[in-house]
Amino acid sequence: MATLTIRNLDDEVRDRLREQAARHGRSMEAEARSILLESVNKRPRRVEDALIVMRKVFEEAGFADDLDIEKRESARPSVDFEA
Repeated sequence: MATLTIRNLDDEVRDRLREQAARHGRSMEAEARSILLESVNKRPRRVEDALIVMRKVFEEAGFADDLDIEKRESARPSVDFEA
């Protein structure tokens, strides 16, 4: 297992982490581990996944209501430089 040290953490962030950890009944260290694990597991793995996540965020915020975006059936064919 690795050890991570976080320097220059804002006092307000530390205090909020402490409060959140208390609400969840665990230590600050366990809470930070949980937050980091959840964060890296939610990260989109591909560009397409990132675009889907971004669109969902914009839709939930009401910014995509008047966007008229056509859905593509497939990507353009790749260029064959060997021919």
